[in-house]
Amino acid sequence: MKLSSKTTLAAILAAAAWTGVPASEADLLEPLRPAARRAISEFDQISPERKMELRQAAAFIRGRVDQGKPADLTFICTHNSRRSHLCQIWAQTAAAYYGLTNVATYSGGTEATACNIRTVRALRRAGFSIAQSTGGSNPVYLAQYSESRPAAKMYSKRFASAENPQKDFAAVFSCDDAAKRCPVVEGAALRLPILYVDPKVSDNSPAEAATYDERSGQIAREMFYLMSSVQAGVGARAAR
Repeated sequence: MKLSSKTTLAAILAAAAWTGVPASEADLLEPLRPAARRAISEFDQISPERKMELRQAAAFIRGRVDQGKPADLTFICTHNSRRSHLCQIWAQTAAAYYGLTNVATYSGGTEATACNIRTVRALRRAGFSIAQSTGGSNPVYLAQYSESRPAAKMYSKRFASAENPQKDFAAVFSCDDAAKRCPVVEGAALRLPILYVDPKVSDNSPAEAATYDERSGQIAREMFYLMSSVQAGVGARAAR
């Protein structure tokens, strides 16, 4: 999405600001609903600077929705093993919660490794139903967040993988290292860093589960804030 001026950007960001538009839990698995409620109740923990970053992503999605086009987001980190998967799954869940059916989320890395089992465990603790569908060193996990929607695939791949969008998508970086490695993302309509501390810092320590849950919770509330901003903007446009 190309913005002609700072004034245009400010207008879009203001329209995309969260205004408390009612939403529904009906599309989410029942065990997942408490985590969704908690994420929404914690919007006040998001700093103003962070909210501005999230609203930029919301403005991109709103622009696509206004044009009647799908809004694709690819979350990128170095190994596509932790943060990018957490972002992908929580963003898709939040989109479902707010009834944004034309939003699709993906993830990738600057290199492929494997989706870390600690990421899977954290999402399971949050209420997702996740099954391993293949074996090998880079297994495919199927993350179910709704009974009425297809499961999201979780496995490590490069962000330019053929399974990911190739043009007109938002490239959202979840780690600083990947953002530095990729100053330009071919085909992306928007390049935006929304950075998170890697929960890997606590691997194999007594704090491991708590650290992963904390990062998962942070990403959940920010992805819910992002999608609530989209819904609020769409609702404001429809009411005119």
